[in-house]
Amino acid sequence: MNTTHNLDDDLTGEERVFHDAYDRTLIYLENRQQMAPLSLIDIEGELHHLTVYEGQDWVGRGELKNSEIQGQIYAYITFIDRMKKKLQRD
Repeated sequence: MNTTHNLDDDLTGEERVFHDAYDRTLIYLENRQQMAPLSLIDIEGELHHLTVYEGQDWVGRGELKNSEIQGQIYAYITFIDRMKKKLQRD
């Protein structure tokens, strides 16, 4: 009998997609930052356009795609917050 419990087993499909999108987007942003420093204004602009895209769901894109977009938005928010904290320290 397997007594180990995988936390991913408790996630819904939407939650799994959200977390995957969040992780992938945050890694993507961090890698971009390492390659060439990103400006806060540019990243905030990308977040703005992503939120506009999120709001353009008038044809009904589905729960999985909405979860993916939400994960991306939250990753951008986290990344921006980290950038601001780093700027305050420097």
